[in-house]
Amino acid sequence: MEKFIVHGGSSLSGNVNISGSKNASLPILAATLLTREQCTIRRVPDVADTNYMLQILQNLGAEVERASGNVVIKCEKLRSHEAPYDLVRKMRASVCVMGPLLARHNRANVSLPGGCVIGDRPIDLHLKGLEGLGAEVTVEGGNVNLEARFGLNGNTLDMAGKHGATVLGTDNVMMAAVLAKGKTVINGAACEPEVVDLADFLISMGAKIEGAGTPVIEIEGVTELGGVEHTVIPDRIEAGTFLVAGAMAAKDTITLRRVKHEHLTSVIEVLKQCGCEISTTDTTITISKAKNPVGANITTEPYPGFPTDMQAQMCSLFAVTPGLSVVRDTIFPQRFMHASEMKRMGADIEVDDGTAVIKGVEQLSAAPVMASDLRASAALVLSGLTAKGNTEISRVYHIDRGYEHIDDKLIDLGASIERVPD
Repeated sequence: MEKFIVHGGSSLSGNVNISGSKNASLPILAATLLTREQCTIRRVPDVADTNYMLQILQNLGAEVERASGNVVIKCEKLRSHEAPYDLVRKMRASVCVMGPLLARHNRANVSLPGGCVIGDRPIDLHLKGLEGLGAEVTVEGGNVNLEARFGLNGNTLDMAGKHGATVLGTDNVMMAAVLAKGKTVINGAACEPEVVDLADFLISMGAKIEGAGTPVIEIEGVTELGGVEHTVIPDRIEAGTFLVAGAMAAKDTITLRRVKHEHLTSVIEVLKQCGCEISTTDTTITISKAKNPVGANITTEPYPGFPTDMQAQMCSLFAVTPGLSVVRDTIFPQRFMHASEMKRMGADIEVDDGTAVIKGVEQLSAAPVMASDLRASAALVLSGLTAKGNTEISRVYHIDRGYEHIDDKLIDLGASIERVPD
């Protein structure tokens, strides 16, 4: 394993290129199972999660080539309908092969998933949706077995959950429905840009989909799909993370390139409330540190609300912002394991029932800390940038799951970070 040593007192400036979206890439890669023809996916980030997904596809029989952010996949013959535990356990998003396998094979066997430990993230809505299309579902020995002996049939489904819509659940059902007989209507669909990107990919393959990006998606099943070339949207969470880095440590300005600012409206609005100056173009966002920073109150919500995946990073900013800030996570109320590690660095944070109350301190102090999940690890790196001393962050394999060379990108902006054996 490896760890980061983040040398505090960084002043950042310059430009950074934002990678393609991890959360959009994973279901798009899985969707290549729906066709026998070749697909080319561009701007796939080189992160652990996409590597795991490609290993799963190869295990299922797909031919995969990868070079310089481009992935070429051909699934002419699938030799298996089973996604084994030794691969699936590494990444929760691996469940999104269920829909494509079921549509292509009329059956799928997928181990219950792994991934970040950030509270209960059941897949019951995925299974409910696939059952609604005609699949029989059994769970045995840690595996989910799905079978549709007579094929899938369109239906009207409700995918809303108690914490809002499920993104991967919407993806799974949408991918299964494109080859189902008849019309499928998904009510309570997730509206995230990553769902829209998957829909655009499927439409390019020949699927008939309307309403992606709204709570109601309508799909008319087709008999087959073809190969396509597609470019993945920018990663809005990586972009948001670098915006927070700018808010905390920018010497003058930081410019994010290859972004879509419209995907980050809620994050930009909060940072402006905190006093940051932000300007945008069609493909860039420029941020400067607030002259008189102030805290804010945020509540995570499904898109277009404030994303749960940015909650931990904002805690890092608020920890060194004068005044009182409140962060409430309604999506994953247990997702505050970074708070105890930040308290080791001197942060004044109290967490209770999914809400963090943060009183800003003048400066954090370095301490050995441990990453517990993907976004928590990013938050600890951000905290280390401005802390006094050298912060050692263990288990950085978490950050490698979703950020493409984040240490190199921060170093290019002026940070001092070492990646060393742990």
